[in-house]
Amino acid sequence: MRSLRLLQGLVLLCILLVPVAIIVFLKTFGNNRYDIPILFEDGVENPFMECDVVESGQHYIPEFTLTSQNNEQKGSKDMSGKITIVDFFFTSCPSICPVMSSEMERVDDAFRNQEDVQIFSISIDPEYDTPEVLNEYAQRHNATPGKWFFLTGDKSQIYNLARCGFILPTLDGGGVPDDFVHSDKFILVDELGRIRGYYSGTNRDEVDRLILETKILLHGKN
Repeated sequence: MRSLRLLQGLVLLCILLVPVAIIVFLKTFGNNRYDIPILFEDGVENPFMECDVVESGQHYIPEFTLTSQNNEQKGSKDMSGKITIVDFFFTSCPSICPVMSSEMERVDDAFRNQEDVQIFSISIDPEYDTPEVLNEYAQRHNATPGKWFFLTGDKSQIYNLARCGFILPTLDGGGVPDDFVHSDKFILVDELGRIRGYYSGTNRDEVDRLILETKILLHGKN
């Protein structure tokens, strides 16, 4: 009988200690934060001196202006104060671009009603990808007007922007679609123009992570 009472007492004590344990856990671990890194805080490596970049100190997206599918001027000034998701593609791409654009549709849909999030899809084949071609491509992918911009412009500016601004590998294919080389990465840029992450635009899990981290940055702005 005594052992039974002792057992009952221990069970009651454990029950009473559960709320205490929960409170201690929340106080100890409840303030943990999901930190999203700020990339290139110490500058960008520039061994061949091909880029006009700051080699020490925070790297920011440089000034640029391109033309959208609606013949509007869009660029770095429109990124200020907004979270921008960027990719480089071309409409005649036979390989990774269709997958990337389909995944970007998911990103567009996730932030359809968020004014502080926008998407820049920049063509690396601007000679073919005129605003008219981009407009048709935007409609094909159900791009949200005023949020998902498809951009074209001067080829040398775009390639320099990809390599030296967004720090991505990009090679001209000379008009042959199979010979263009570009990254499959989606780039997350914060409202100050700092790169916060790279995500494979052909990997659904990576795109899910991009959506999550964009939401975290968006929450941090408010």
